[in-house]
Amino acid sequence: MAIIANKTGTTREPIEQGNYVARCYQMIEIGTVKEEFKGEVKELPKVRIGWELPTEMKVFDENKGEQPLVISAEYTVSMGDKANLRKVLESWRGRAFTEEEAKAFDITKLLGVPCMLNIIHKPSKDGSKVYANIASASPLPKIVECPKQINPTFVLSYDNFDVNKYDSLPDFIKDKMKATPEYGLAVSNMLHHEAGTSEQPEHIGEADDLPF
Repeated sequence: MAIIANKTGTTREPIEQGNYVARCYQMIEIGTVKEEFKGEVKELPKVRIGWELPTEMKVFDENKGEQPLVISAEYTVSMGDKANLRKVLESWRGRAFTEEEAKAFDITKLLGVPCMLNIIHKPSKDGSKVYANIASASPLPKIVECPKQINPTFVLSYDNFDVNKYDSLPDFIKDKMKATPEYGLAVSNMLHHEAGTSEQPEHIGEADDLPF
């Protein structure tokens, strides 16, 4: 599967602010979402990218033992000059994209790739909650090693929609996906065809000292 860039009721304390060793393990294609910007409604393709923090372990379920803290962020699938996704990726790889590279970058290449994440806290609009947000990503320093991946790679794409993976998501993500035309089409297709098994993309090497 390629994604080309051209509430559960559970309350958890936000991850503390700071820099963390992280590894990308999750990619969820949200679909086309309507957003209002400066009085204009736009339809934007969205993806949610998730990282595990393998050096930050905690017991959430006694039956599962220690598990890594995880954090995710949603981005518009765009490699435009001012796109947030492009800014994050360029900071992560430590080098700007050429215009040729930016024309069609498969963001699933991020899966399995380590980095350093800088996490900051931001309050909700009404000030009642505090959220942990990703401020930036950067290459992993050469003297720092990232532990092996703990969570299984998780990819959910409308190209090969997996209803079991969808059902495992938090309600707020499922609700957002339900509102997209891609979800409606996926459900329609499932009524006529048996759901296939999602293929996981291969992890790539670090050619030219770049993570991707």
